[in-house]
Amino acid sequence: MKPKTRPPFLRHFVLVAAALLLAGAARAAAADSPAPATNAGPAVTLVTLDARSPGRVFEGVGALSAGASSRLLVNYPDAYRSRILDYLFKPGFGASLQHLKVELGGDVNSTDGTEPSHARTRAEFEEPRSEYFARGYEWWLMREARRRNPDIKLDVLQWGAPGWIGGAGDERARFYSQDNANFIATFLRGARRTHSLDIDYCGIWNETPHDAAWIKLLRRTLDRSGLRDVQIVAADETGDGAWKIAGEMLADPELMNSVNVVGAHYPRGKSTADALSTGKALWASEDGPWRGDWPGAQAIARSLNRNYLEGRMTKTIFWSLVTSYYDILPLPNSGLMSAKEPWSGHFDPLPALWAVAHTTQFARPGWRYADDACLPLAGGGSCVTLRGPRKDGDFSVILETGGAAGPQALTLLVGEGFSKRRLHVWRSSKARQFERLPDLAKVGGAYALTLDPDAIYSLTTTSDQRKGEASSPTAAPFPIPYADDFEEPKIGQYARFFSDQGGVFEVAERPDGGQCLRQTIPGPGIDWPGHRTPEPYTLIGSAQWRNYEVGVDAYIEDSGYASVGGRVSASLQNALPPVGYRLEVTADGKWRLCSHTNLLAQGRVKVNAGEWHNLTLRLSGSRVTGLVDGQEAGSVFDSACRRGMAALGTGWNSARFDNFTIHPIEGPDSPNLALGKTASASSLWDAHYPASAAVDGHASTRWNAQAGKAVDEWLAVDLGAPTRFNSLHIVQFARRITRYRIEAGNDGKWEEVLTGRCAGRDEWAVTFPEVQASQVRLVVLEVEGEPAQNPPSISEFEVYRE
Repeated sequence: MKPKTRPPFLRHFVLVAAALLLAGAARAAAADSPAPATNAGPAVTLVTLDARSPGRVFEGVGALSAGASSRLLVNYPDAYRSRILDYLFKPGFGASLQHLKVELGGDVNSTDGTEPSHARTRAEFEEPRSEYFARGYEWWLMREARRRNPDIKLDVLQWGAPGWIGGAGDERARFYSQDNANFIATFLRGARRTHSLDIDYCGIWNETPHDAAWIKLLRRTLDRSGLRDVQIVAADETGDGAWKIAGEMLADPELMNSVNVVGAHYPRGKSTADALSTGKALWASEDGPWRGDWPGAQAIARSLNRNYLEGRMTKTIFWSLVTSYYDILPLPNSGLMSAKEPWSGHFDPLPALWAVAHTTQFARPGWRYADDACLPLAGGGSCVTLRGPRKDGDFSVILETGGAAGPQALTLLVGEGFSKRRLHVWRSSKARQFERLPDLAKVGGAYALTLDPDAIYSLTTTSDQRKGEASSPTAAPFPIPYADDFEEPKIGQYARFFSDQGGVFEVAERPDGGQCLRQTIPGPGIDWPGHRTPEPYTLIGSAQWRNYEVGVDAYIEDSGYASVGGRVSASLQNALPPVGYRLEVTADGKWRLCSHTNLLAQGRVKVNAGEWHNLTLRLSGSRVTGLVDGQEAGSVFDSACRRGMAALGTGWNSARFDNFTIHPIEGPDSPNLALGKTASASSLWDAHYPASAAVDGHASTRWNAQAGKAVDEWLAVDLGAPTRFNSLHIVQFARRITRYRIEAGNDGKWEEVLTGRCAGRDEWAVTFPEVQASQVRLVVLEVEGEPAQNPPSISEFEVYRE
């Protein structure tokens, strides 16, 4: 019987021999490298591939469609949508994803919008219909993924639940109830019966402290429902509690038997001794840098390697699958690729997609890691090696050199039992992603390669890799004028391009014939803790629109209100209305003109429930006008909201909308003089909150001062040349700043322009006598509450000459 490990003397002999080979190979590789030589030479790493090396089974790489992050994808023309899906799921083409996780919709806002549930009332739950299981787009997405890759694993997780779940009382107790276990079971059965989809895994409650008793109850409920094959992933938590459930599993045999996979969110490569002791598969069940550019690609490659190397996690799932939502929403570029222009058909496979391909196109689920050949690189970066299950000895080595100071040498020694074929080499860098390099042949019994810094490599004996290419139309802005009568979609489906942020707006029958758009959710649901879904509204259009008129016919069914909105520049959770203007009209004839949380004007008109009335919001410069049935209800001057999208909204009541129109109108249009200019700040929270985020035109990004700092912190913008201006528009986060000073700068000398107060406001506009300066600065004088706990944070800092 062969020993499982080499005797110490034999291992020493092999390593000495390898070191000799390494030295020659490294010198040869370095000689061919264009990088400048140093006295010490490049750092060198020896990787030895031994057939007897232990290693866990690789379970694949996945991505997550949740928080309405895939909302616009379903509205793409079929031909372009198919190309996008190929990039994501088709094996050997793009990301070649091996796992798809989706949100189990609960009618609540979970990041970038709401995802509908299959039972929004108890009556729908008790008397289900097949059309309830066609709501939204996650069913469609799972079908398309499995059509391209029949072996892909499917997974679901809740962020929240409909309001009827669990009856009355505490939200946690309502969620962790028999009602909700039954709700999940009906979703899984509906997937099987309606869509022929067998879902492989089910999670608990996204990033929320778990309830061990409920996990056991869920397992029993699934078993009774004929769903024994659905495996439970728990507990999908993050931070200090990410792996806490593992210790409870070791002490509770029933919990141990109920949980199939221990999953943690954003583990940063770390697991725990308890997690490893469970003997269960360990996953990074949500991970990601939330960006698809080259730094995001590097972070993905690092996570994929180090989650196994340091934490023995065998699967990593990234949010988001695809950036297919509007830019004003949170985390506007989170996906592996970008597809947020269904009106033009434009899409873009991002570097992050090819970072995933460096693993998925080189190793399939069922391969094994070779632990002895998984190690840090001597010059910075990491290496993991995977071997195929067949006797042909195929293997792949995936390397990332993020943060390396310079070129470094790699020598790979391959033992018996592995293919001796030439190694194919694929590389990604900032300049070019997923390019094939010349093959490597053995030299002196080893493979040698010089690795560039800040790159990703895959070395493999397999040969079915491909960089897929699919043409995309040219990008184009949202078309204006725009109109929709809602006659085209099927009943129960979304209208084109509308993105629900609270409630669910779906196509329905008009009481008098034809089709319309209807808000259907009767009340708040059980929210993802720390988030509060706002009253229902849905967005459409361009964040750059300024002077336009948006109109719609509205029909309030019983009580409550209907609204039309414009210049929406940010969509906020925590039960707040959007940042923008809106005209609200109630069922008993009261109207209000509002700017975000501020009331601008109000009055009464002749409006009743059960009647169609036209609501129009006209925006021209700083003049905001509301019209009902063509007659002016009220008009004000306000400059708080300068540009943004259109919206429709309601309270927690049913209302219908039809004949939606948007038309450009004449009006002054002063450019934002700070947009895209160089910004600086007194301090930064971290690299994710740079000063530049305050001048990028996206209210969903922001500058944040360093923790523990507040008073005398500042944000400055360099306008590039002496510039005349007389107005500022500022959007802050969490209403932290209460008093501030504005200064104008020339040649490093600052002069005060004004001192103001903004307590309780998310955004404000100020005007002052025109000044000419090359710089402008906001200095924080006072913040809400304890200064050390409220560092200032600015989403947008805009400068105008009105």
